[in-house]
Amino acid sequence: MEIAVLGGGNGSLAAAVDLTEQGHAVRLWRRNQAVAASTPNPITLKDHTGARPVTISLITSDIAEALKGADLIVSPAPATAHEDIAATLAPHLTAGQVVFLPPGTFGTYMMARAMKDEDNTADVSFAETGTLPWLTRKHGDDTIAITTRATRLPTGVLPLKNKDHALSVIRQAFPSVEDTGCALSGALMNAGPIIHPPLILMNAGPIEHFDHWDIHNEGTQPAIRRVTTALDAERMAIREALGYGEPHFPLADHYNTDQWMYGNMAHDKLTDSGDWRERLILTEHRYMREDVALGLAFIVSCADWIGVEAPTAKGLLALGSAICGEDFRQTGRTLETLGLATMTRLEMAEMLEVGP
Repeated sequence: MEIAVLGGGNGSLAAAVDLTEQGHAVRLWRRNQAVAASTPNPITLKDHTGARPVTISLITSDIAEALKGADLIVSPAPATAHEDIAATLAPHLTAGQVVFLPPGTFGTYMMARAMKDEDNTADVSFAETGTLPWLTRKHGDDTIAITTRATRLPTGVLPLKNKDHALSVIRQAFPSVEDTGCALSGALMNAGPIIHPPLILMNAGPIEHFDHWDIHNEGTQPAIRRVTTALDAERMAIREALGYGEPHFPLADHYNTDQWMYGNMAHDKLTDSGDWRERLILTEHRYMREDVALGLAFIVSCADWIGVEAPTAKGLLALGSAICGEDFRQTGRTLETLGLATMTRLEMAEMLEVGP
């Protein structure tokens, strides 16, 4: 299959090399021409089987070249990049293509709306899932380490009417994709805004004090786990109120069972790798700027829209806002800032079915 991968972060490099190893023809798009020209190729892939070089078909800064003829477009970039990526993609997308955001934070809606704003009427599908398909970190510019691969990827599609086509395309690259219905259901499977806000906010002292701190190891203590469990219960209550049934992929399964997205003992694999013992700049890190400012703000706005109490989510969002000196409820990704908060449930359902 012809696949375009967007970006150059941990997830994008993992996608490029892993999908290449599966036999797909991958084009890696880097926004900056100089960065694209200097990106190593081959890239070394390290996983449980060892290390080996993987040569990507094409690395380019030309978005038209990257997208032309691609069946699947994978964008593992952080949600903070969605608006720019949506505007970049919108003029070039063609009928039948599928854009996959792992994960999404309702970025699917932003992508579809950008196409509409561009007057591009091609029938394109957008899908988002609950996490990256890999636990992964770069080891320098020329090496990507994959600790484990996802075994379950609950995925929602916009427009919902294209679900069968979209999932059939995505499964050729990611067989672990599972149908979770519409894109809003997929957005409310996003694990990042549940895992990371308690970890980064309740570890604020050690993060700012120590040069390196592993929030997933020493930073994951029983008190923090209790907050995470309460936050996840609010997410699942929102899903239930919206009519989305089980499975909800409770985060407790990540720590205790093999039923979560990364399979057996994923948390132990993550901490044992040592790749997450890192220097964090609290106010700038992706966990704050993506998972608190965007993801958690989105969850709070959904709770308000559907009438579900979410005191833990609102409290954590207020803490993040205070730490950063910014009101994330006003500036983050919310139904209000997306222009959707005045919709009725019927109007929302219709939009999710056919697109904006």
